[in-house]
Amino acid sequence: MKGPGPKEKQRVALVIQYLGSYFHGWQWQPNQRTVQGEIERAIAEFLGQKVTLHGAGRTDAGVHAAAQVAHFDYLGPIPAVRWVDILNCHLPEDILIRGSAAVSPDWHARFSAQWRRYRYTFYTDQRPNLFVRPFSWHYYHLPLDESLMQQALKPLVGQHHLAAFHRAGSNRDHSWVEVQVAQCYRHGPFIHLEIQANGFLYGMVRLLVGMLVEVGSGKRSLDSFTEIWQNQQREEVKYAAPAKGLCLLRVGYQDFPFSSKLWFDSQPLFVFNQILEPQSKPNYQPLSSAMSC
Repeated sequence: MKGPGPKEKQRVALVIQYLGSYFHGWQWQPNQRTVQGEIERAIAEFLGQKVTLHGAGRTDAGVHAAAQVAHFDYLGPIPAVRWVDILNCHLPEDILIRGSAAVSPDWHARFSAQWRRYRYTFYTDQRPNLFVRPFSWHYYHLPLDESLMQQALKPLVGQHHLAAFHRAGSNRDHSWVEVQVAQCYRHGPFIHLEIQANGFLYGMVRLLVGMLVEVGSGKRSLDSFTEIWQNQQREEVKYAAPAKGLCLLRVGYQDFPFSSKLWFDSQPLFVFNQILEPQSKPNYQPLSSAMSC
């Protein structure tokens, strides 16, 4: 197939992973390290021309992404599928491009998206663990009942006015959200909360999680939780969960040019293997007798 001409405009879609720990969020900000800013810089350095990257969602500082989606337009002959390799050679190690593909000029990473899905992870063992610390809220002060948290989530499914979980500073003029999926489940010491919606309010998931732990720890009743968001009592929602436990899991489109292997389930769940004692002691020789210099 003949490639695009040297001055032909192309729209390129990207599937992006990033570790949010050292980013000041997705959106470009002056004098701050952001995901959008790093990718735009890498593209500009390679092309010699500035581009604007449009993301499916604007994650907060410290929030991770397993399959963020974005697009950009540019003039040039480079096939869209080559951008995955080009960018991965020019980006820092806490950003990875999983795939790149050509899309139609009217396809938009944000406005064509039908849903977004987030996962929040709690680590409930009393002992800290360095390997899960960057990706979870170490909540061990009180036991959490995931079944109560699941019950609290059930009434949220549907279209609701969720102003109680809307942080100040957003330019969105309403707080209506269609929640499509909301579930809470446990794997050993890990509790995972997943929520999927057509869109998310600024700070919504972290505020929601902050209130859910009050339900799961027995500090707040199910009726109180439901009453607060149904009556839009924003003043009663006082705490946001830490950003590091939150990950943008995936974004859904009607027409998506990527294989599901690239984007559908790319954040692994933590699993601890059971410690197995050896049946018999291995016959190791002391170092001094096993080898000589």
